[in-house]
Amino acid sequence: MDVDASSLPIGPKGTRWPGWSGARRFDAGRPGPRSPNSRGGTIRSHTRGVDVPALSWLELPAGPAVQLLDQTRLPAEETTVTCADVPALIDAIRRLVVRGAPLLGVAGAFGVALAACRGDDVAQAAAAIERARPTAVNLAWGARRALAAYQQARQPAGKGHEDHQDTERAAARAALAEARLIAAEDAAASAAMAVHGLALISPDARVLTHCNTGALVSAGEGTAFAVILAAHRAGRLAMLWVAETRPLLQGARLTAYEAGRAGIRHAVLADSAAASLLAAGEVDIVLTGADRIAADGSVANKVGTYGLAVLASHHKVPFVVVAPMSTVDPDTPDGAAIIVEHRPADEVTRIAGKQVAPGGTSAYNPAFDVTPPGLLTAIVTEHGVARPVNAGTLRVLSAGSCNAEGPPADVYVER
Repeated sequence: MDVDASSLPIGPKGTRWPGWSGARRFDAGRPGPRSPNSRGGTIRSHTRGVDVPALSWLELPAGPAVQLLDQTRLPAEETTVTCADVPALIDAIRRLVVRGAPLLGVAGAFGVALAACRGDDVAQAAAAIERARPTAVNLAWGARRALAAYQQARQPAGKGHEDHQDTERAAARAALAEARLIAAEDAAASAAMAVHGLALISPDARVLTHCNTGALVSAGEGTAFAVILAAHRAGRLAMLWVAETRPLLQGARLTAYEAGRAGIRHAVLADSAAASLLAAGEVDIVLTGADRIAADGSVANKVGTYGLAVLASHHKVPFVVVAPMSTVDPDTPDGAAIIVEHRPADEVTRIAGKQVAPGGTSAYNPAFDVTPPGLLTAIVTEHGVARPVNAGTLRVLSAGSCNAEGPPADVYVER
């Protein structure tokens, strides 16, 4: 069924894509929906080269919903999960249907808007969303921003000047507007990070990346992968090495998927092969994202990141983290204060649904590890580049933004 303009997928800087309609399912590699105004071209959402947007807000006859591209099914198929209430959205977040720090911030905000539009207890819904994944700070950040917008819009209700239902509708619209603003800001941040990060990429660079940091985790083109795309377009990228990222293979499944569609020369490697690759001198820079950055510059990211940082340090290869300022958490003083999510054992003992370890085998399965700032060469944000990485440089970046169009030297913070 067709939906109104407010249900169109989020595009770069909050734009809407014409001609997109309804909740559909597409197999990977097949043409996507076409617009009468597109002259036969396939409509693309902010998810580069993917036929289905990573997140959409739908206004359906039965009520609003959040539609998510099911990233657990990629690359085999592009199929969606429609969340008509907050419990369904929380389940999708926990199952990694939607993932990645920036997009989780967007999803958290739209979840609060969904609760407000349904007439649910919005504060309770926001708190439940925050708890869905404890390490990714953007999730709580996005939910709190939308909740604050909702609560501010409700204030006149207590003064008796407006009809209560009108006030609730206005508050729901405020929460939804804030969610859309967060998405637009994330798209703009992605573009700015690409500009700042490109200055760190030398000609004919061989880049190693871990996990997935592209448009599947952002309202724009991603974090670390946005820099990789910028290097590719500038003709500076000779090779992209993609760590498989056990146990759920976000690198092999998702980053390779996005790299292939972008026409980037790439190869997947077993996580344990990174050491020999670096020892052979085949890597010029390591680029990763982040799920939480503590005030001192410690970085929580997909498990395996810390090991790569140690290897890069030993082999004197720059190790750079790319993340928006929303991922920097000043309330987390250092790496020891970061709560690391642990996930079910069967993610390790099973692969693609098949048991590979003896029945009853336990597993140590942290979703993230923490890399101390001393192992980082730089952190790239939309406000500029922190180098060296410490509490002082992050505070300077937090205080104000730099002009993404200015000279690259202007964005560095040296201490």
